[in-house]
Amino acid sequence: MSQIVETDVLIVGAGPAGAMSSLILSGLGVRNVMINKYKSSSPGPRSHITNQRAMEILRDLGLEDAAKELATPQSYMGEHVYATSLVGEEYGRIRSWSTHPASMAEHVMASPTTYCDFPQLYFEPLVVNAATQRGADVRFQTEYLSHVQDETGVTAKLLDRLNGQEYAVRAKYLIGADGARSQVAEDIGLPFEGQMALGESGSINIEFTADLAAYTDHRRGDMYWILKSGLGVRGNGIGVLRMVRPWNKWVCVWGYDLSKGTPTLDDTQAKAIVQRLIGSTDIALTIDAISTWTINRKYATKNMIGRVFCMGDAVHRHTPQGGLGLNTSVQDAYNLCWKLAHVVKGKAGSGLLASYDAERSPVARQIVEYAYSCGAKTNHMFDVLALPKSPTEEDMRNCLESLKAPTPQGAAKRETFRAAMDETIAGFGGGYGVEMNQRYASKAICPDGTQDPGFPRDAKRYYQPSTRPGAHLPHAWLTENQRRISTLDLCGKGRFTLLTGLAGSKWVDAAAAVAEALGIELHVHVIGPGQRFVDTYGDFAKFADISESGALLVRPDMFIAWRTHTTPEDQVTGLMNALKSILDLN
Repeated sequence: MSQIVETDVLIVGAGPAGAMSSLILSGLGVRNVMINKYKSSSPGPRSHITNQRAMEILRDLGLEDAAKELATPQSYMGEHVYATSLVGEEYGRIRSWSTHPASMAEHVMASPTTYCDFPQLYFEPLVVNAATQRGADVRFQTEYLSHVQDETGVTAKLLDRLNGQEYAVRAKYLIGADGARSQVAEDIGLPFEGQMALGESGSINIEFTADLAAYTDHRRGDMYWILKSGLGVRGNGIGVLRMVRPWNKWVCVWGYDLSKGTPTLDDTQAKAIVQRLIGSTDIALTIDAISTWTINRKYATKNMIGRVFCMGDAVHRHTPQGGLGLNTSVQDAYNLCWKLAHVVKGKAGSGLLASYDAERSPVARQIVEYAYSCGAKTNHMFDVLALPKSPTEEDMRNCLESLKAPTPQGAAKRETFRAAMDETIAGFGGGYGVEMNQRYASKAICPDGTQDPGFPRDAKRYYQPSTRPGAHLPHAWLTENQRRISTLDLCGKGRFTLLTGLAGSKWVDAAAAVAEALGIELHVHVIGPGQRFVDTYGDFAKFADISESGALLVRPDMFIAWRTHTTPEDQVTGLMNALKSILDLN
């Protein structure tokens, strides 16, 4: 093992977290090697919901338009149907993924981007290809074996699975983005809470091809929930037909008994399950792939040790409900990589990297617990039906028929069933606040002495924009040459940004002096009449929560790092001290 490859960052895993890390680091001029032990990116659809925060990141990286071309738009995602089969009787629908008119208004006001359905088998190639085009060294069929770290770097042992040769990579830092069975997380001994493979049942994913347009195009949704007898999903009598491509690529989800081990289905058995949920044997279909998964509720309470960082499924392992997995993985990468770039380039102290753990570990816990709680909403629907465990066909038929009884008892049951069905929205865009309301507290945030005002509405369900340090920069439409541009478009690109009003024009010279002294990139935008960017709708002034002479310092990941409500007497000293604290340069 004489060969030693040198780089700045070694990334283990080319899934959403690893690929995004490679893309971001490459764009910032940081050398990186990304490895994947498999021969390609994900061959299956797996994660598919892409929320606004993830789309904002793709927008910052110049990939939003390409992603939208590959994705199914929000308008095709919203009708979640509950029925006896795809061709059978409906018992209700919910408007998911912010397609209800009331939630749509909030969705549109919160971001320049929208939800879309962007399956992982399309997401990963887009990001991996962009990373290679920006200079990443991407190596498939390369397996991580082990590593040791010291005061100056990490030496990892790798296996080239094509020729069977082992070799070493010497990197300044290592990122473990190697999934829910992360060897990197195990090697550094990350502490975890929670369990894997909870409950009595697992789930089977059957990918198939069939033209189902006649049964779906008039009620466009990304999921159709089928009430059937048997084990079903999460042990209930329910299956799912999930759209991958409208309307001919699908995933059928059904359950299996964990105590009997992982089932092995042939195409004939898989086809029978699909036909049962469709409700017809007359529709031509082809089985494409079969896989299984379990209900997980496990997260790392710490995501880094020394020079090794873990992200994505390596540190948050949860159910797919809520559509949070891929999105949180993307945000993990976006949080860490600008910090790595500043440290590698000598523009920040190594203490900046500790903020990754302080900021993202609480998010891992939050999304794991939220996703798990969403499953209880589905269970409650079955409690209302009073179905026995693993119901028979007769049990299911009798329960559903009771919903149609023209009696006071029937009316009461319909009311409670409708309420329980509405509760399931929690897993399909009803956790909008979970997606949008993250608040960071770390040494990379400078508090301004104000108290968090809290949330006037349910913080898990509703978005509450804020410019208090530690909050994400709110979106507002400005105009540039009479054309709309988001406040988010003024920021990002791996640099710090200072936003101020017309009375704060003196910040331009102050920021230039600080940027030169610290050797960092810091852009200033004065927003107001006669300036390049105009607050045409008055929305920036409404949300900024500062006077026109105050300023918002926005980090490269769009989070507010520092805020001053008015112009201090010594602007240079105030801004300098804030950035030195954030970048660990004191």
